[in-house]
Amino acid sequence: MKVRTRSSAIIGALVLAASLTLTTAAAQEPPATEPPAEVVLTEVARAQTPTAGAAGPDGTVWIAERAGTVRVLGDGGLGAPVLDISAETTTDGERGLLGVAFDPEFAHFYISYTDLEGTSTIDEFAVRDGQLRPETRRTVLTQEQPYANHNGGDIRFGPDGYLYIAFGDGGSGGDPHGNGQNLGTMLGKLLRIDPRGGEPYAVPSDNPFVADENAKDEIWAYGLRNPWRFSFDAGTGDLLIGDVGQSEWEEIDWAPADSPGGENYGWSSMEGSHPFRGGTEPANHVPPVHEYDRGGLGCSVTGGFVYRGEAVADLVGHYVFSDYCDGTIRTLRIEDGEVTGEGDLGVEGGEVISFVEDGDGELYVLAIGGTIARIDPA
Repeated sequence: MKVRTRSSAIIGALVLAASLTLTTAAAQEPPATEPPAEVVLTEVARAQTPTAGAAGPDGTVWIAERAGTVRVLGDGGLGAPVLDISAETTTDGERGLLGVAFDPEFAHFYISYTDLEGTSTIDEFAVRDGQLRPETRRTVLTQEQPYANHNGGDIRFGPDGYLYIAFGDGGSGGDPHGNGQNLGTMLGKLLRIDPRGGEPYAVPSDNPFVADENAKDEIWAYGLRNPWRFSFDAGTGDLLIGDVGQSEWEEIDWAPADSPGGENYGWSSMEGSHPFRGGTEPANHVPPVHEYDRGGLGCSVTGGFVYRGEAVADLVGHYVFSDYCDGTIRTLRIEDGEVTGEGDLGVEGGEVISFVEDGDGELYVLAIGGTIARIDPA
């Protein structure tokens, strides 16, 4: 194991660990190929329960902390909070400040959090000269959550300039309300909206269900249990989703950049490529591009990014991801929707909660215990 940090100890948040996994079962990765690159993890900062991050203006990286603060990463670590909504959110279950994103022009900053009632909320702030303008804050979208888990919460702009929002199935266990396959709710979905095209937002006219009166216009894809982290390949525009499983299978879902949307990833009829509790596979089911069972040390997939940086040449084109419970930094080589190689980078990031891609394509690993580490060449 090659890890370079100021401290090797990861202070686990045990309550969150239990709520994120809802199980003590574990995951087994199939035998890995040789590592595609020799890397180390270099600790660059410590945070208070970091949950997400985004590339910001002027080459900065903005880090979200679960309790409600956002801080900018600099050469000396994290600066003072540039935003603090800690009085407006709650951290019970899997709630809190869960996602952050900038629009492509860095003109607006978006946050995804659960309010004091547990409602998922997307807010927008104007950005001027790299500075957040708190007085411009407005709410773009809300979604009530029936339970305190499976809220999802990741947000990201796609190559098309639209904002994508990931919501889990609403929580509890086994999707008791059938939200995953129900097109009449935004729960268990990946949404696609134009936050600047209307008040409070507009729906792109080419969203796949805009002509279906029984479906939510905002839906881009469905059949998701808890799409905790998703990303777009900066090189190809392909979409990758790490969808946390129920009790047996963790999955990575994939869609090509030219997809018209509408993919059904199967939950809760399916868990990965397997029928869930006697479910019948939907005719339009899109199986995962990769899955692993819980026979080893993992239990909750943490989706990452396809590496497009310059620091680690051998890693370019590999999808980098992890698992919250085993912390191993893993890789997939995906070509035309097929996995052509699996790898293990030989480094362990602690309880990996998220990855962050900076403006140069370099990747950072966030551990719930506080570590922010960059993937560097060995």
